Amino acid sequence: MNFEIDKNIKSATTLSTDFYTSPESWELAKEKIFARTWQFSGDKERIFNGFENVYPYLLVDNYIEEPLLLVKSENGEIKCLSNVCTHRGFLLVNQPAKLKQITCGYHGRRFAMDGKFEFMPEFKEAKNFPRPCDNLPEVPFNQWQRFLFSAIDPVKPFGSFLEILNEWVGFMDLSQYRFAPEYSKTYNVHAHWALYCDNYLEGFHIPFVHDDFMKILDYGKYKTITKDEVVLQVGYGDKDSFVFDLPKGHPEYGQHITAFYFWVFPNFMLNIYPWGVQLNIVKPINKGFCKVEFLYYIIDQEIFDIMNGEKLADKVEQEDEFVVEAVQKGIRSHFYKNGRFSPSQENGVHYFHQLIAEYMNT
Repeated sequence: MNFEIDKNIKSATTLSTDFYTSPESWELAKEKIFARTWQFSGDKERIFNGFENVYPYLLVDNYIEEPLLLVKSENGEIKCLSNVCTHRGFLLVNQPAKLKQITCGYHGRRFAMDGKFEFMPEFKEAKNFPRPCDNLPEVPFNQWQRFLFSAIDPVKPFGSFLEILNEWVGFMDLSQYRFAPEYSKTYNVHAHWALYCDNYLEGFHIPFVHDDFMKILDYGKYKTITKDEVVLQVGYGDKDSFVFDLPKGHPEYGQHITAFYFWVFPNFMLNIYPWGVQLNIVKPINKGFCKVEFLYYIIDQEIFDIMNGEKLADKVEQEDEFVVEAVQKGIRSHFYKNGRFSPSQENGVHYFHQLIAEYMNT
């Protein structure tokens, strides 16, 4: 199966509906896209907020389901290891814990906290043992501020998209933001995960779908920037809006910016407002269904309340779900295979489709 997207948006057509509807594309994307990209793995300050120093999780739960383990050393360094014993494949750790070594509950194989093999009973007669492969594999891992990311076999170095994040919002200290579980929630969306991203990556639909959201944005100034597998959408307000106090040297210093919307290929969103930060993580479940996790971090509760942060976000999400789920039904039509891009409004979607084609074809 081959996907091609013309790099010239003026002549390009969108992805074929085969990408969204075929079982072959769904299975292929697991290894072609999700196994080769950085995935959000959690919030360091939430994961290690007690006495635990090990944290088991699945990379892309319900899709790839790779068992991984975050391990925090005494000096605060975090590593990511495979959570699978190198003897017979048993899962090593099933819940967050405080450990001095990692011991397999099946046959007693023991590892140091850095993943190095230490001991195995009843193996004295084994030849050429232990081997390097008897250590727990260390998994590519990085962090940006308090947020952690891991990958199986990443195509791009993590630093490639750090540059744009730091350039635009590096002035923010997210360690000072309060995680707000009372607002955080997960939405069930009856649509392919990429259709949800398609919708997120353009502001073209805002005047037609989001009447209340439209009131806080200057749609005529809306800007989209694509770079290093990141799409940044910049939302401008007027002089009476809540806006950022941007430092000198910022690309938009002196402008009235009311929101930054970052999307990192393929399924992570970082929405930044004067009141705080909202993360969106799109989780594939099947080719017609995904879950979208909303995580809230608040720095200014008063602004959040005045901007009606939770209710506005919930209304926008329900409006987005309506259109995305309608597209999910529409792409099954015998009469629709692909469409065209608006050169002035859909460069974010065009970039996304180029990345999908590039990953799926290599």
